[in-house]
Amino acid sequence: MIYSQLYRQAAAKGPVKVGLIGTGHYGTAVLTQSISIPLLHVAAIADNNLDAAKRAFAHAGISENDIAICHSRAEAMRALPRKRIIVEDPLLLMDLPLDVIAESTGSPEAGARHAFEAIRHGKHVAMISKEPDSVVGPILKHLADQAGVVYSQVDGDQHGLMIGWVGWLRSLGLEVLAAGKARDGEVAFKDDFSSARGVWNPNCETSAAHDTAAIAPEDRHWLGFIPEGESAKYLAERHRILRSMPSMRSATFDLCESVIAVNATGLVPDGAEMHDPVVRISEIPRVLCPRSEGGILEKRGVIDVVIPLRGERDANMGGGVFAVIACSNDYSRKAVIEKGLWSNPKLTAAVIFRPHHLCGVETPTTLLCAGLLGIPTGNDISYRPLYDMIVTTLTARKAGEILNCEHDPSFKASLIPAASLKSRGPLPAHLSTKRRLKQDIPAGTIITQDMLDIPADSFLLDLRKKQDELFGTA
Repeated sequence: MIYSQLYRQAAAKGPVKVGLIGTGHYGTAVLTQSISIPLLHVAAIADNNLDAAKRAFAHAGISENDIAICHSRAEAMRALPRKRIIVEDPLLLMDLPLDVIAESTGSPEAGARHAFEAIRHGKHVAMISKEPDSVVGPILKHLADQAGVVYSQVDGDQHGLMIGWVGWLRSLGLEVLAAGKARDGEVAFKDDFSSARGVWNPNCETSAAHDTAAIAPEDRHWLGFIPEGESAKYLAERHRILRSMPSMRSATFDLCESVIAVNATGLVPDGAEMHDPVVRISEIPRVLCPRSEGGILEKRGVIDVVIPLRGERDANMGGGVFAVIACSNDYSRKAVIEKGLWSNPKLTAAVIFRPHHLCGVETPTTLLCAGLLGIPTGNDISYRPLYDMIVTTLTARKAGEILNCEHDPSFKASLIPAASLKSRGPLPAHLSTKRRLKQDIPAGTIITQDMLDIPADSFLLDLRKKQDELFGTA
């Protein structure tokens, strides 16, 4: 690939020295994969759980003799030439000779501060944590541009891949009718359509939840291939007969990734809710194309989330990303379809997809592009706050309860046009994370700023207010 040639041209700058904040599943994978990449050196880890940081180094095959736990900049500077270091305070990394800060805490409040401080100290930021990015990503990108450093979503996670995917297709002059991600959950049906097995693994863990739905004989044909012009009917019936599966709608983390992609690409939701179609890969272009062409879309240029449907022996989408594309030129359209892309019956739309996202194993691409080339793999100059993700509680909540919507199915997420916090309306979802409710609220309530006890010194809140002012959010 062209990346390797570009890296070689910039190799005199290398290796890229990385400070990693957070050693959960994703951060640990970044570290372990870096061991195989000579131009990438994770020199320092920040984690308030020292045992977790030690385990991450152990997974990477680095012995304790080659690690130093440091409590000050002076200690870290003495240790760095000889050892990799661990610190508890992420802000210690900002004064060290590091090129890139990889933020992987998943904390909206802490992640925003870490990214801000990295930029202020002249370091590139690989923003693995989607939670703060969904609230204040555009202003962090603006600040990075002003400072002459990179702020980027990362290869390996779906929103970063989606942004890059859409950019590549547009660079070829192709129209992106729709793009999105596949849920990690899927539905696999028996060959006789007598039952369907749901496999749901939203946390990228090693185990998955399995649920089986029996399909009544009179309903089995709804799992058959969607006939021309019947997309909406088949999708509605599939949701009906599979409703016992753990999740037949996008989860909060799906829409958190989607809102970042919306703000970076300009793709928009097709309505107040995602369509969440349960589809085979080959059905995507006949479903996610305009109504006038036999699909379900009211607009062109939309974002959505699909729930993969497949036979037990078929490959799935692996939580990958997709785009439904159109060509303005008849000859180009014919060339695209003849080369094997699934199309809709009118041959006006075709799907191209990437059936995997490899999390931290792919993120070195972003780290190297930032550190060696000074370019992002995610957002470009168009990153603006177009939409916010908000949440509605599906259950009654009591005053004093601490909210955390990210992996909680009792919250329903949706995307709405971004609005200033001055409006006191629906709150960007991750401004509610780990906030205490000030009042009882019934099921079906949209979470707003006035319902929560948000400290006046919240860095995330202050940065969001500055973003609203900078971009003139209504």
